[in-house]
Amino acid sequence: MAQVQPELAVNALALDELASVHYGELLRIARRELRRVGEDATLDTRAVLHETFLRLVVQRQTSWTDRPVFMAAAAGMMRRVLIDHLRQRRAVKRGSARAPLTLDEALESGRERDTQLIELSDALDALAQVAPRLARVVECRYFGGMTESETADALEITERTVRRDWVKARGWLHAVLAGPEQVTPCNAR
Repeated sequence: MAQVQPELAVNALALDELASVHYGELLRIARRELRRVGEDATLDTRAVLHETFLRLVVQRQTSWTDRPVFMAAAAGMMRRVLIDHLRQRRAVKRGSARAPLTLDEALESGRERDTQLIELSDALDALAQVAPRLARVVECRYFGGMTESETADALEITERTVRRDWVKARGWLHAVLAGPEQVTPCNAR
């Protein structure tokens, strides 16, 4: 039987405590994110939430002591879980031995929505390379559904900074998603 590392066990207990207190709110966030993915999602809200917990529990450098930090981390991890699921589903569709889809079937399948969410995630990852705080604000506000105040607490910045970062990040992401020639990395800061 494998020995559990003490810091991992303490981290898991703190995560479990926070998760049980905020389980309903986390389910609401997971439902909202699954609605963004659309009807083609093969995960349910509890599967998203449980996969999120599994990924969070192995986070060694994070101590789960307060709600804002936990909620921000959970929102970011839910995004990663769903995007990983979409990418995996798209890879299976491309490589499977199924007959090609007709145009009507392709339009109905929700691929465009999948593609948009994956492009948004990729753009957010690119933003994180240039301006990590802006990317964290987007994760908290857009994916986590957190208020300005909650985001400010989670990131330990002022609400005014959250508002400015939110505007900058949305503008940067919009420009990136509209076309790469419309944005330069220096505009993100």
